Amino acid sequence: MAFNHLPAGAHDAFRPLSRTPVTHSVPMANTHGPGRPTADADSRPTPGTVLDRLSRGPFRSARITHTEHLPPREGRHAVWPDRIRTDVVAAIRAAGIDHPWEHQAAAAEHALDGESVVVATGTASGKSLAYLAPVLSALADGARAPNGRGATTLYLAPTKALAADQRRAVRDLAAPLGNAVRPAVYDGDTPVEEREWVRQYANHVLTNPDMLHRGILPAHPRWSSFLRALRYVVIDECHTYRGVFGSHVAQVLRRLRRLCARYGSHPVFLLASATAGDPAAAASRLTGVPVIEITDDASPRGEVVFALWEPPLLTELRGERGAPVRRTAIAETADLLTDLVVQGVRTVAFVRSRRGAELISVITQERLAEVDRSLPRRVAAYRGGYLPEERRALERALHSGELLGLAATTALELGVDVSGLDAVLITGYPGTRASLWQQAGRAGRSGQGALAVLIARDDPLDTYLVHHPEALFRQPVEATVLDPDNPYVLAPHLCAAAEELPLTESDLDLFGPATEELLPQLEAAKLLRRRASGWHWTRRERASDLTDIRGGGGGRPVQIVEASTGRLLGTVDEWAAHTAVHEGAVHLHQGRTYLVRHLDLEGSAALVEAADPPFSTTARDTTSISVLETETEIPWGSARLCFGSVEVTNQVVSYLRRKLITGEVLGEAKLDLPPRTLRTRAVWWTVTEDQLDEARIDPEILGGALHAAEHASIGMLPLFATCDRWDIGGVSVPLHPDTLLPTVFVYDGHPGGAGFAERAFHTARAWLTATRDAIAACECEAGCPSCIQSPKCGNGNDPLHKRGAVRLLTRLLSESPHLPPSTP
Repeated sequence: MAFNHLPAGAHDAFRPLSRTPVTHSVPMANTHGPGRPTADADSRPTPGTVLDRLSRGPFRSARITHTEHLPPREGRHAVWPDRIRTDVVAAIRAAGIDHPWEHQAAAAEHALDGESVVVATGTASGKSLAYLAPVLSALADGARAPNGRGATTLYLAPTKALAADQRRAVRDLAAPLGNAVRPAVYDGDTPVEEREWVRQYANHVLTNPDMLHRGILPAHPRWSSFLRALRYVVIDECHTYRGVFGSHVAQVLRRLRRLCARYGSHPVFLLASATAGDPAAAASRLTGVPVIEITDDASPRGEVVFALWEPPLLTELRGERGAPVRRTAIAETADLLTDLVVQGVRTVAFVRSRRGAELISVITQERLAEVDRSLPRRVAAYRGGYLPEERRALERALHSGELLGLAATTALELGVDVSGLDAVLITGYPGTRASLWQQAGRAGRSGQGALAVLIARDDPLDTYLVHHPEALFRQPVEATVLDPDNPYVLAPHLCAAAEELPLTESDLDLFGPATEELLPQLEAAKLLRRRASGWHWTRRERASDLTDIRGGGGGRPVQIVEASTGRLLGTVDEWAAHTAVHEGAVHLHQGRTYLVRHLDLEGSAALVEAADPPFSTTARDTTSISVLETETEIPWGSARLCFGSVEVTNQVVSYLRRKLITGEVLGEAKLDLPPRTLRTRAVWWTVTEDQLDEARIDPEILGGALHAAEHASIGMLPLFATCDRWDIGGVSVPLHPDTLLPTVFVYDGHPGGAGFAERAFHTARAWLTATRDAIAACECEAGCPSCIQSPKCGNGNDPLHKRGAVRLLTRLLSESPHLPPSTP
């Protein structure tokens, strides 16, 4: 029997909530106007004072496991390069910025020299101005060009909200320059009647990689004047382009460079990133051009207090298989957000899932109503999947100060400039240290002190981190992982490039070494046809529709429709539909609960109706895995550590209904959904009979020991690769037919792989050491969600054997393998 652990697309489990009493000991600050505190920044309580108030009381005193104090830092000024236009410098000074920071001036200098550059400094360090100074200068220079269009610039953001926010910033900063700078957003929300104006007259176009892929590059003849004059391409928040998404964006950028060269332009790339490991190498992999890095942050910083917070064990409750239950991070965050709003502390609570954002908002509103009936309207949720008008209204309310508290997914982490925030709550480790610091940096953006609190989920990695703070505060930020040569990524982009312009021999180097091998396969599939002028696209449909660059495999998003009214509530990615909106699933939207009555996979629609069920739902599935090719294999004593290609077959077969408060299982319902097959990359390790004997692992506990080691290793991998546990999956088998040995697999949850399993292979010893330590250090007796239980286990976390997993990993780690160095 194989024990499986699903990647992206599995449900985000709704854990039971415990209504621990909340003590509101501090009155809310007086407010005026749209909800801004009357006190100025100097009279705000210090971050340490706010944290002290949060930790008062018998239910709170023991929950802080570590507090990190980051002292304030003085800024270092410089002067703008003399090639920046004087009227641009004057406009910047009119905005209240007399002198740039050293890193801003250095970035502008490289840009003016025609060198691509990445600025990888902290949140609120002025990265936007670092690229805007040369961009505005180029646009103002071109305003007097004979053709009337002059120089153009392109801005790419990972989210629509960030592009819209940057347009506001550019418009305000460039106001003194008059009509020389004409910014415009061009994305899926841009009205059709405005799009022609943007193509013909805008000289600073703000968009996202999705629109570049589907809307701009396929229509390049209509964008020819813009592309011909393209001087700079700004790539904001470039650290988010990792894994499969990053690999797709890398190929979109190569298609852009190819078309620009066709029209005679060779734009310079200006990239902005949160602090990241080896940002120049990551930026070069992304863009395909040499990039210079600037990492010395010269901006000032207020005091930051960063607390690690572990919810308590609930001794009166028992979870799955009788495991001890820890109070959920969602319930804990709702309590903290309630207290902060009551104190008048402007706060964003980040949460990893859409459902979690909705739950935190609803619970906080309920508890605020018990204190002051005017307060619930000061709290809202913000997540992907909302309709455009809903997102815009929330962004305006946050800007105006009408909202004091917001429960948000990462759509806001990269979304809008939230000046004036006092505190950030981070509900569960966000997957990478880069994202952790990016979220924490959203507070204190006006230079004041800031409080950040990481609230641990019941999860092996979160539990490990709150008890090993050195892993967060004494380790460098991860390098970004992406693989542009992934054939599942490259193939559809070659087709899209051929539709834009026939591919020629000269394009082979641009798209990478795998291109020459893929072209004959695309010819054999009758997608491309070779002629004297090159390879041509052969189909009537658009080649850009072959893939969804967000990694969803090209399927259409599933629309969530209210059956009684026909109203569109939102969307869910096609890959997530089987687990998120199967028939009978509970769906939350803006605080309201719906039940899914029908899922139409062919029509890409889920029909829901309003309901108030006293339960949540959890999908169950089965998974099998087969080895297609072993690319690398090294000895680990008598064991083997392998990396290669695999095929994973998964099928959602049922779902559980659980009580909201206790998590008790009310029943299981069968589902009839088709299986799905995934070809991807995996790392796997085997053990021999002798090793099992030495570890005292008999056949009765072998399956549970392997299963427990698999769960915990998946939970710990995000500490070593820029992934989320939902990006990866796993299978453990007491006797696998391909290896003929007990085997544990961990695989990338994306077609062709995303680079995560490869990183796991190269860091196997450190990764599995941390896994063993996390299991051994957990205070539970036989296993719990903090060590070996998984929220997405397809086998109901059965069997699991905690002590067997520790002995097995200890024996395995006693013989160190000679690992090859990791490739960049």
